Amino acid sequence: MNAQRAQEIASSSAMANVTYNGQRIYIEHVDQQNETATIHDLDNPNNKQSVSVSSLQEQ
Repeated sequence: MNAQRAQEIASSSAMANVTYNGQRIYIEHVDQQNETATIHDLDNPNNKQSVSVSSLQEQ
């Protein structure tokens, strides 16, 4: 995924099916300059992490 698409998903009110390492995640914030995203697992919203947007997969 690229930073622009990740930002579109993060800004959308619709829930997109996005995964990171096989786990469904929610994109909280996208840093387009650094091409990173703050995400958390759908099952564990307190487990936030910053990852490269290129490691995110849209299903």
